Amino acid sequence: MIIKFTKILFIFLLLSGNLIAKTNYFSEGLEYFKKKNFDKAKFKFEQDIVFNPKSEKSYLYLSKIFNSQEKDELEEKNLNTVILLNPKNEEATYNLATLKLRQSDFEESKDLVDKLLVFCVNYCKKGQNLKIKLENSLKK
Repeated sequence: MIIKFTKILFIFLLLSGNLIAKTNYFSEGLEYFKKKNFDKAKFKFEQDIVFNPKSEKSYLYLSKIFNSQEKDELEEKNLNTVILLNPKNEEATYNLATLKLRQSDFEESKDLVDKLLVFCVNYCKKGQNLKIKLENSLKK
């Protein structure tokens, strides 16, 4: 009887764990993000990261939330995580270069823009514009 109960309990826990894992926290977070409900979006993206620690998109959207809240340190941390997971993530590289420029870290911003321009597909024009803005800042 106890063995049968243990088996049933084990199967129940296994199935409920799969249901939790199948919940798409990223999609829920994205919906909250679009509605500018950043607290709920942040929570959902963090939940997604718990179940999927390599969720590049969740880290990227967390960085966007921190950008809107002007929390540079947290934005930078999440952008660096995105780049660690995918060194060719154009949006994260561009956003980090922009952040570094805003922080007057011209050398780091220049390095990031140069890297971006090597592998860019969608952010080439933005990268070129940022490079011009950076060069103009260095001339001042």
